[in-house]
Amino acid sequence: MGLAKRSAALLGAGLFGLCALGGQAEAKDKYKIYLSMSYIGNDWQGEAANMVKAMAASKEMADKVDLQVQVAGPNAQRQIQQINAMVQAGAKAIVVFPISPTALNAAVKNACGKGVVVIAYDGEITEPCAYNVTIDQSEAGRVTAEWLAKKLNGKGNIIAITGVPGTSVDTLRTKAAKEVFAKYPGIKIVNEAVGMWSQAVARTELSKIMATRKWDEIDGLWMQVGCYTANTMQIEAGATPDKLKPCAGEGSNGGRIQMLPVGTEVEGANGTYTPMAAPRISYASPPYSGGLALKLAVAKLDGKDIPKHTVLPLPIVTNETIKLCQEGSWAEMKAGCNAFKPSLVSNPGWFASIYSAETPELGLSAALVGQPEN
Repeated sequence: MGLAKRSAALLGAGLFGLCALGGQAEAKDKYKIYLSMSYIGNDWQGEAANMVKAMAASKEMADKVDLQVQVAGPNAQRQIQQINAMVQAGAKAIVVFPISPTALNAAVKNACGKGVVVIAYDGEITEPCAYNVTIDQSEAGRVTAEWLAKKLNGKGNIIAITGVPGTSVDTLRTKAAKEVFAKYPGIKIVNEAVGMWSQAVARTELSKIMATRKWDEIDGLWMQVGCYTANTMQIEAGATPDKLKPCAGEGSNGGRIQMLPVGTEVEGANGTYTPMAAPRISYASPPYSGGLALKLAVAKLDGKDIPKHTVLPLPIVTNETIKLCQEGSWAEMKAGCNAFKPSLVSNPGWFASIYSAETPELGLSAALVGQPEN
């Protein structure tokens, strides 16, 4: 290498080193916070991650938070290894969607012992040093099952589609729902399948079930995710909107559009993504829970007291309370709209319960693309 090229290379390396040092200095002034995700194969998880990222980028947090994201998949041992590595890398806080309520406990206890704030969202961690931000998952299972039982007058054949096995979310919801159904001898769960909180998986599992059944043999559905898909499949099979089976399930936007009265003008709606007065109760673990968990973690690092367990209101929407958001603005959501026009949200599996007075930093752009309100 010639002198000129060697000098240029050294200069470039020096500049790179200075930039790196500058970046390190800047990062040292911030809290190093990790987002530890387990299963991500559904719409909810991506949306929740967007809202965590948006919170970190908000005006109040951008100068405080150095957020790094790691995904373990549905593998407890890998999530444990990643949490241990986060602690060794100097994490100040870990915001986590746990694959199990108990499997991570030793790693979490170790993290707490090193002064790391660990806060779980949606799924719970039972290690006493951890913080949790959740809805009442048992209430979610109970309320939706009770709605379906009453809708069916206490008798009928139902299909149950559950969530991600091993998580506290799935375990608590399913247990509570089955306890309700057990009170009604006339209600029978004739088929049950694991839906992984995914519209695509729900379609696959329902297709398997309906390969040996007819929709006329089914009276209702209890689905942690998949009511949108179940309604769509019935229409594809020739059902008219007035013949759709009652479905107790998730808060996907496509499913909520289907709940609107027939004839409602919805910009951008087409095909099965149209109002059909589908008989529904729609609930959700709000995807803003991760963003709120990050906000609470920063508050704790700032020396403030935070609750050990923050229990969020359970967003429940029925045919009587469905209300379309025309613009998706913060003010509109605050006024009570709970479904978004397909022209605003093109993905029917996207979850619509994104409003919380506690997270004014997070709106429609946060849920869609990870951009904060300010």
